[in-house]
Amino acid sequence: MFISYAWESEDHRAWVRKLADKLLSDGIEAIVDQYDLNLGDRLPQFMEQSVTAADYVLIVCAPTYKAKADARVGGVGYEGHIISEELYSKRNERKFIPVLKSGTFEESVPTYLAGKLGIDLSNGLDGENYENLVATLFHAKKKPPVRRSRYSAVTSDRAAVQDNDEPIRIVGIIVDEVTEPRNDGTPGSALYRVPFRLSRTPSSLWKQLFLQTWDSPPRWSTMHRPGIASVSGDKIILDGTTIEEVRDVHRETLLLCVDKANALETHYLELQRKEEERKRRQHEEHKSNVMRIADDITF
Repeated sequence: MFISYAWESEDHRAWVRKLADKLLSDGIEAIVDQYDLNLGDRLPQFMEQSVTAADYVLIVCAPTYKAKADARVGGVGYEGHIISEELYSKRNERKFIPVLKSGTFEESVPTYLAGKLGIDLSNGLDGENYENLVATLFHAKKKPPVRRSRYSAVTSDRAAVQDNDEPIRIVGIIVDEVTEPRNDGTPGSALYRVPFRLSRTPSSLWKQLFLQTWDSPPRWSTMHRPGIASVSGDKIILDGTTIEEVRDVHRETLLLCVDKANALETHYLELQRKEEERKRRQHEEHKSNVMRIADDITF
């Protein structure tokens, strides 16, 4: 996630740095010039690569930013060209999120972002608005599911399927629980544990399906490590890897295995529901048959 902002004052830069620190502490890879730009780097190349490669771009909006962006002045103006081009060519609207630092949205949001729903952090980085931003970045915003009404007359098999929670997702890496390598020269001493927070605690069936899929995934690279995964509570733990391996190798396999476990669990639960429904109907048919014949028997 890349943070775009105007260099308008030291206080403003400090606020942006505080925002980046808070996002990093919440498991979000926040790219910002104050940390990721080095002496000798080319500013246009850094801005272009950061905007293009990011999953999200947070645009810290203030009246100064709008003025520079609309006039295409300086680095903000150059970033405006890049963002406008990506909005036009890729139609990736949700990638770019206005974050209000000061002023009003009308005074602070650039013209090329007009009409986009942003987040107001002008009153600080603690509270519901910030939590809503983090939930958006993790795709974890949850709308309560529609429950079947007791007044509903729907009786189809589809409506009879038991309501389930949302599919499980990986929320992020639990940074504070990543262990340190022993580095004592013994085999595997450079490896350590990396835990991942799940969106909810999975069932025992899901855990079993995930571990089976991890040990024999549909797709993997030569760097895949079967047998290192475990599931405890609402965590997946890879015990015997590195954060670099997670980034370069395991991330895609983790996503694949979570999706596969979700799909398999849904499939097995549906089979179980159908079997229970078959037994229920068999029982009712038997009872009905017994009662019908019993009525014809007199003593």
